[in-house]
Amino acid sequence: MPLLDLLPAERVHVGVRAGDKPHLIRHLAGMLAVDDGDLPAILESLLAREQLGSTGLGSGVAIPHGRSPDIDGARAAFVRLAEPVDFGAADGRPVDLVAALAVPAHFTNQHLQLLAELAEIFSDTRLTDQLRDAPDAATLRLKLAEWTRAARESR
Repeated sequence: MPLLDLLPAERVHVGVRAGDKPHLIRHLAGMLAVDDGDLPAILESLLAREQLGSTGLGSGVAIPHGRSPDIDGARAAFVRLAEPVDFGAADGRPVDLVAALAVPAHFTNQHLQLLAELAEIFSDTRLTDQLRDAPDAATLRLKLAEWTRAARESR
């Protein structure tokens, strides 16, 4: 399933003020949770993955992600931060573009495909510039949709 299918408009936010990495992770878990019952499992999975090593890719982007047996479907969220946050990326640059994933524990292949798609998205500096310049969440999501459509057509 492509990223955009997991990313409804209500899970795309711009101007998010997180303060630091732990607050950002909590915010993302809240965005990914369908209800309050999902929140602890999603938060735990994101934090557990981050303890293995930072999901900050460099160039101001991060992909916090986690797998949990307690959720039944994959979900995505995307935020552009008002102020960059230190995420422990190898290049030392704080992040301002963050895509988060929560997937069921048994979705190994789908999880890897989604991470590969996000890595491809974030490696396109033209697109990341457009995401940083988007005036609102709707435009940011539209830019992701345009990129996805173009990528499909070029394959």
